[in-house]
Amino acid sequence: MKKIKVGDVKKASIGEVTKEELETIQQQQNKVNSILMELGYIESKKHALLHELADSNVIVDETKKTLQDKYGHINIDLTTGKWTRNTDGDVSNKKD
Repeated sequence: MKKIKVGDVKKASIGEVTKEELETIQQQQNKVNSILMELGYIESKKHALLHELADSNVIVDETKKTLQDKYGHINIDLTTGKWTRNTDGDVSNKKD
């Protein structure tokens, strides 16, 4: 691309870039716009997923509370379903 010197351009003149330069600029701007749209979509999806995660955490906490009320403070093996008593978290087993 040819560099233009300040003296080469007349003051207050109106002109056009070449067709190739215009196409290059348009392609670059389209790429930027496409990236910005994709980022907006990703942020929107992230926002929705964060709400879904918060809702899931509430459900998990409710299940933990239900199981704690039934079994006390336990650790559950998520593969087998077997549990062991967690004496660290069980206030009824703590000595004053």
